[in-house]
Formats: sequence, C-alpha cells, structure tokens
Amino acid sequence: MKLLLVEDDVRLVESLRPKLKKAGYAVEWSDNGIDAEFMALEENFDGIILDLGLPQKAGLDVLQSLRRNKLDTPVLILTARDSWQERVDGLKAGADDYVGKPFHFEELLARLEAILRRRFGQTGQTLEHQDLQLDLDRQTVIRGKDSIQLTAIEFRLLRYMMSHPGKIISKTVLSEHIYEEDQLKDSNVIEVYINRLRHHFGKSFIKTYRGQGYKLVN
Repeated sequence: MKLLLVEDDVRLVESLRPKLKKAGYAVEWSDNGIDAEFMALEENFDGIILDLGLPQKAGLDVLQSLRRNKLDTPVLILTARDSWQERVDGLKAGADDYVGKPFHFEELLARLEAILRRRFGQTGQTLEHQDLQLDLDRQTVIRGKDSIQLTAIEFRLLRYMMSHPGKIISKTVLSEHIYEEDQLKDSNVIEVYINRLRHHFGKSFIKTYRGQGYKLVN
C-alpha cells in the first residue's frame, strides 16, 4: 500500500514517515498544496494524509480539487484540535476522517486503517486467503501454526494482492503501489518478488497471465 503524506512540518514528517513505513506502507511526501495536488492526480495512491494548513495552496482547496476531478482515494485530514470548523469543512469537502493535532500515532494509524478497510471492503485487521492469514496490526503472516517472515516489499505486495482478491493485477499497477518515490520503480523486478512469494507459499499460489499480470489462486 502506498500513501501520500502532505505536511509542511518537517519534524512531524520525520517522526511520521518511519512509523508508517514500519506499519507496512510505502510513503511519498509533499510539503505544499500545489505539488500535493499534482502528485495525487498523476500517481496512484491507496490513501492520502492531508494537512489543511499548507503553503502555496490550502489543504481544503486541494481536497476540493481532488474530488472535483473524481479522485476517490481515501483522505485522512490533519487539523488543529480546537478547529472544529476545519473538521466540518474537511468532511463536507470529501474527507473520509480526520485527526486533530497534536495526536498519538496509534490513533492516526487506526483511523487510516479504518478508512482503507472500508475502501477495500474489509471488516477487520486480518486478511485471509486459503490457509493464509495476514495480520495488519502485527505485520505478520501466519500459515497454519507457522509464522512466515517477509521483507517490507514482499509484505506490501502480498497485502495489495490480498486486498484485491480475484483480480488480475499488472506489473505496472503493483510497482506503483509498493514502491516509494526514491525507489527504482522497475516493473520487471515485480516478477522477482512474485517468485519470492511463490517460494514461501507454493508455485501455484500466484498465477501468471501473460501480458496481463498476476492473480492469487483461489
């Protein structure tokens, strides 16, 4: 899963970004409203964390523009705790939820996970496929009684595919959703990670559709 973090407070970003990455997300960052709007419209993100007090273009204006452009990516807004009007305006403009500053990271993560679960039709913190369980909260993968250790990119890849059961997903889409901006977005490398997942869970776990992409086998 890939997030766009839009925040001009560098110290807050330096605190948030590694925690979000540890929670299993690829994170790209923008410190102003103009660049954030462009990135959100041009790239594929699974969620957006959007501060409202931004330079160059206000967060609320960015949000309204995204919704006018029919972008339905879930948006979690950050706002001053005592600014109830900002919270109301943000929700009316199309935000999915909000967190008031200052906040505890655990609350932000919980609210983020909740809006993403709604987006993908999930009801809990565990994704299941065949005899496999992926625990989003603990960042673990369980098969039967065994815990399987995955790298960060392997975990993101598996999570994305398990969030889209029954769908054939192209290399390009997978690379867009698991890599960060500063990582090499080589769609051909996806095949390497697909094979790593097959090594963990069996060759028949993921089916290749030539010229189309990959799908988890039911």
